[in-house]
Amino acid sequence: MRKLTGIILATALTTGCAIDPYTGEEKVSNTAWGTGIGLGAGAATGAAIGALAGGGKGAAMGAAIGAGAGAAGGAGIGYYMDTQEKKLRLRLESTGVRVQRNGDNLQLIMPGNITFASNSGTLNSNFAPILDSIAIIFKEFKDTSIDVGGFTDSTGSNQHNQELSERRAASVANYLVRSGVSSNRIHSRGLGERYPIASNNTAAGRGQNRRVEINIRPR
Repeated sequence: MRKLTGIILATALTTGCAIDPYTGEEKVSNTAWGTGIGLGAGAATGAAIGALAGGGKGAAMGAAIGAGAGAAGGAGIGYYMDTQEKKLRLRLESTGVRVQRNGDNLQLIMPGNITFASNSGTLNSNFAPILDSIAIIFKEFKDTSIDVGGFTDSTGSNQHNQELSERRAASVANYLVRSGVSSNRIHSRGLGERYPIASNNTAAGRGQNRRVEINIRPR
């Protein structure tokens, strides 16, 4: 039984990952591997539960049965996020919002030309319909956590940019709550001028860095 559980755990922990250059955290680079992580983690958890439930001579069999059930649960998470991703891409097509997939997590990147004017924490009027579309999907897919991050360009002091980024993140989070998304699912934070995605030496680059990102994680 120990050998079987060890094999299952090894499978769960050896899926291909990359290092996020901004956060230093491991991330999975594509949907297929993301589903693999769900399968592996589900299998490992199921194996542990199955082994405990089986007990004695039946522990190995319990681990095997539990692994199968856990893997099915992991596949379910991958499918759930696949479906949400497709609906977000369909609704956000041609809006300027980028949808990225990192394993079983989704990321929405919304640049400054559609979110906030320079040095402002007030939502652009043309950004509201985009957030309305996002809120519709969030209300449909309730089994996710939503992290809203605000970012600025490098113009101004660090303290000013930090406070501005916090206001931007809070503006988006509050709009989603007013649109019917549960506040218990949403966490917002400002990251100031950290983690630029373009050069701050050009107006176009500053516009890209002046952005909001929403990270969507399965719960």
